[in-house]
Amino acid sequence: MDALARPIVPPAPYVHPEDLSTPRLVIETLRNTLGNWSHNAFDIPFGRRKVLGVDSLLVNDPAGVRQVLQTSMASYRRPLAAVRPVRPLAGAGVLLAEGAAWRGQRRMLAPAFTPGTVESLLPHFHAAADSLVDRLAAAPRANLADAFHRAALEAVLRSLFSLSAGPEQVALAAMASDYVATAGRPTFLDGFARAESDFAFAGGARRRFQRRWFAAVDRIVAARRAGPAAADHADLLDRLLAVRDPDTGAPLSDAEVRDQCATMLFAGFETTSRLLFWASYLLSLDGAEQARLRAEVRAFPPERVAALEDLQNWQRLRQVLLEAMRLYPPVPMIMRQVVTPDVLCGESLKTGCLVWISPWVLHRHRLYWENPTAFMPDRFAGKANPWVTEPAYMPFGGGPRICIGASFAMAEASITLATVLARFEWSLESDRPVMPVGGVTTAPDHEPWFRLESLETVQHHPGGRH
Repeated sequence: MDALARPIVPPAPYVHPEDLSTPRLVIETLRNTLGNWSHNAFDIPFGRRKVLGVDSLLVNDPAGVRQVLQTSMASYRRPLAAVRPVRPLAGAGVLLAEGAAWRGQRRMLAPAFTPGTVESLLPHFHAAADSLVDRLAAAPRANLADAFHRAALEAVLRSLFSLSAGPEQVALAAMASDYVATAGRPTFLDGFARAESDFAFAGGARRRFQRRWFAAVDRIVAARRAGPAAADHADLLDRLLAVRDPDTGAPLSDAEVRDQCATMLFAGFETTSRLLFWASYLLSLDGAEQARLRAEVRAFPPERVAALEDLQNWQRLRQVLLEAMRLYPPVPMIMRQVVTPDVLCGESLKTGCLVWISPWVLHRHRLYWENPTAFMPDRFAGKANPWVTEPAYMPFGGGPRICIGASFAMAEASITLATVLARFEWSLESDRPVMPVGGVTTAPDHEPWFRLESLETVQHHPGGRH
C-alpha cells in the first residue's frame, strides 16, 4: 500500500503499559533514556512523582514549558546532572553559561548567526557536500552515520575555521562521538552531586577527554590565527575575533574564543549529522518519499543554491527534515531545577524540585499530534519556522535560549541531503531495526550499512556554483 495511504511508523523503544516502579525506572533509564516511558506519559499534560527521594515533574503542557523556559526562567536553572557531562565539551561557552554571563555571550555571538552571515557560509556547505558525494561514489555501500558525521564536521570546520577535514580533525570527531556514547552519558553520581567537583574519583575519563578536546581545539584556533584572515569575514572565527563587549569594548579572551569554538564545533557537527542520518534512515523506509524529494531536487539542483531564499525551492525536503527532528529530536531531554518556589501546571514546587521537559515525549504526544508515531512530513506543510510557531515542537530548545544556530543547521542539512539525493538512491542492507538511544543527542543503537545506487544521468558540478 502507498505510504500516503498508510504512513511509515519507524521503530521506537518499547512503551510500557504502566508507569514503572522506581527500581525498573532506574534499570530502563540506564539502558536507554527513551525506553523508560509508559503510555500515560504521552497522554497527560503533566505528571509528578518522587524518584529516589527527589520530587520530579514531567511537563508536557506547552504553557508550562513556556513558563519554565521563558516567562519564569529565572526560577529554574540547569541542574548539575545535566551540566557535568557537557562541561568537558563546551567549557564556559554559551551552551552552559547562566544569568548575566549567558546574556552577555548571547548578545556578542548574535551577529555571527544572522541570515546574512549564514548565507555567506553557503559555499562552505556546498564544498563539504561535494566532498561527501565524491567519497560515497567510491563504493556501492556506505555507513551513512559515519559519512554524515565526517561531512558535518567538514562543513563546520570550513565555516568556523576555513579548514577542510584532515586526519586530525576526523579523529577529533571520532573522539567527541565516543565521549558522547561513553563517559559523556549522565550517571547516578551526576544526579547526587552538589558541585561540579564532587565525586572526582569517577571523573577521570571526562577530565582526560577535556584535556585532549581543548588541546585539539586550541591547535586548530592557533593554526587559523597564524594564517591569513578569511576574505570579508567569511568564517565564524574571524567574526569571533572581531567581537567586542558592547559595554567595555574588550575582545574575547583566548579561553573564551576556545570555549565558543569548542561549543560550536561540537554542536555544529554532532546534532546536524544525527539529523542527516535519521532523515536518510526514514527515506530508506519510505521509498516513495525519497523519490518525491529527488524529483524536487532535480527541478532545482543543489548547485543553483547561492542564497538562503533559494532553499525555498525545496519545501518538501524541508518538511522531511522537520519531521525527522520531530521523531528524533536532537536533544531528547531538557532538565531544570527549581531555584525559587513556583507554581507550575497548578502544582506548587519547592526549591530543589526537578522539572523534566522531554522533546521525545512532547513530539509524540497524543494531545498535540495526529498519528504521532508515524512519518508524515505533510504535517509541516506551509509552516516556515515551526520551532517558533508550534508550541509542542521544540527541536532547537525553546525560549530565549533557543539554539542560536538553527538557521545554520537547517541550511547545512538541506544542502547536504539534497546533494546526496541528486547523486544516489539508497536502501538498507539489513532488515534489523535501528533504535534511537537517548543521551546528549538522539543516536542510533547501531550504525547500519546502506546500499547506494549512483544516478549517472544527474549532472554533477564539483567545480563551482552558479
